[in-house]
Amino acid sequence: MKLKFEKENIKKLGIDLLFIIVGCSIGAFSTIGVLIPNGLTSGGITGMVRIVQGVLPVNFSILYYGFAILILIICAILLGLKEARKILLMTIIFPSILLLFENFDFSLLEEKDLFLAAIYCGVLGGICAGLVFTRGYSFGGTDTIAKIIQKKLMPHVGLSQILLVIDACVIIGSGFLFGRNIALYALVTQVIFSKTVDYVMYGFDTKAVQLEIITNKHDDVADYIINEISRGVSNVTVTGEYTKIAREKIITICSPRESMLIKKYVAKKDKNAFVTVIHVDNVWGNGEGFNDILKE
Repeated sequence: MKLKFEKENIKKLGIDLLFIIVGCSIGAFSTIGVLIPNGLTSGGITGMVRIVQGVLPVNFSILYYGFAILILIICAILLGLKEARKILLMTIIFPSILLLFENFDFSLLEEKDLFLAAIYCGVLGGICAGLVFTRGYSFGGTDTIAKIIQKKLMPHVGLSQILLVIDACVIIGSGFLFGRNIALYALVTQVIFSKTVDYVMYGFDTKAVQLEIITNKHDDVADYIINEISRGVSNVTVTGEYTKIAREKIITICSPRESMLIKKYVAKKDKNAFVTVIHVDNVWGNGEGFNDILKE
């Protein structure tokens, strides 16, 4: 039994690494082969690095590595080692692949075309992030910075709002350094990026998902969703018609990426769990990432 469990873990890790390497390669190609040759920028760490690169003549991947390691260290200090472990793998792998791609002199477009480049960056970057998020991993970029700010400075402000402000500041800063047009192209890239991530993970027209989970590890899963994912949980008693046994079903609403993290945790805890995923077009409420019911 133990050997079988170890084989399953090795197989799962292998699939994770395959998704991560393919995703990171696509993301690195987007950055090195499209974004930089066309003089563009974006939000997140990439945008921060581009701003610093506009002032200091340092190679992109080295700067990116520096930013990623710095965020990892700050995360470990302020949020704890448990949170830092979530971003450790991507902190190492993605900058390494960036460094590898930087050794090749290539560009996707035959000539400079800012609009086409902005679209390609958004699509390719979104595919990269979507593949990585599908396996439950995180890049540890501005989303980690947003978590730190929320926990230490603004606990009553939603994470998505903080993240939006951070990325907006990065893009505005790019506008001062590279010009208004470049900032506007970065905004186009950011919008396409976020939409592509959702499409890769859950297809079209998905803003949120509802998970219904029946598991023998009910308390563990509910605790993980509440304390690690920071989402609410409801319990509904259901009875199997065949067995006539009553069990508690967990119901939660979350983002597509968070659903992947929950799925990964449930699979680790209870391989016999039953999980239903329901696509949700809109959610009204006061939770993070939901639309205010008074403003709809």
